[in-house]
Amino acid sequence: MLLEKKNAIVYGAGGAVGSAVAQAFAAEGARVFLTGRTSAALEVTADEIRAAGGVAEVATVDALDEGAVEAHADAVVRTAGSLDISFNSISLPQTGIQGTRIVDLPPDAFDLPIATYSSANFLTARAAARRMTEQGAGVIVTLTASPSRTAVPLMGGMAPAWAAIEALSRGLASELGPHGVRVVCLNAAGMPETPQLTEVYGLHAAAYGISRDAFRGRMADLTLRKQLPTVAEIANVAAFVASDRSSAMTGAITNLTGGLITD
Repeated sequence: MLLEKKNAIVYGAGGAVGSAVAQAFAAEGARVFLTGRTSAALEVTADEIRAAGGVAEVATVDALDEGAVEAHADAVVRTAGSLDISFNSISLPQTGIQGTRIVDLPPDAFDLPIATYSSANFLTARAAARRMTEQGAGVIVTLTASPSRTAVPLMGGMAPAWAAIEALSRGLASELGPHGVRVVCLNAAGMPETPQLTEVYGLHAAAYGISRDAFRGRMADLTLRKQLPTVAEIANVAAFVASDRSSAMTGAITNLTGGLITD
């Protein structure tokens, strides 16, 4: 298995992407530590992992709470002996953020995603990096979306937030590489089966005066394979980049857009 004997923290593990990635990590042999702000969804994911024969533990952790993030990382190392993988998939409700022209946004609506996503990724990556550099190995995986690298209207502060995470990932990779720690960012196009993308596509569809399905079709048509990526596809790549099979990969923005972006 790709991640046998690895210990992984997944932030935002109660969400669609975080849950799928946690399950992919566990299926590849990792012991998974699921975190989020509420326990109910985390317990559902943990039960699914255990039912499939995996190992999962749950902790309520706010990724914006520096003390909570640091304390949990310490607890993982004490319990498991190491922290080998960190993956952050925290998210925000998008109503009031997307679907409105930037010139019509109030400052707090523009600032919210930039502050939230940047700070949460900084805190969780920093906590992981501190422990991984001590042990001389580890992988930090971040997550962004295609508007970070394209010109997309009605995104509000989301595109700048994702661009900031990508810059953070590259900077961390440059500093942590000599200590045996890799940093890889997954850049995905919208995964339409997730609740968040259902919300987002609805916001954009309303702004254009079309149906949600019509907007989804428009987005799929922008990809080379005429098909948006699935959560399972993203989770499978996350497990691969977190494994030693991708040991030469760091500082990379991994293109999972189905050809919406071509490199």
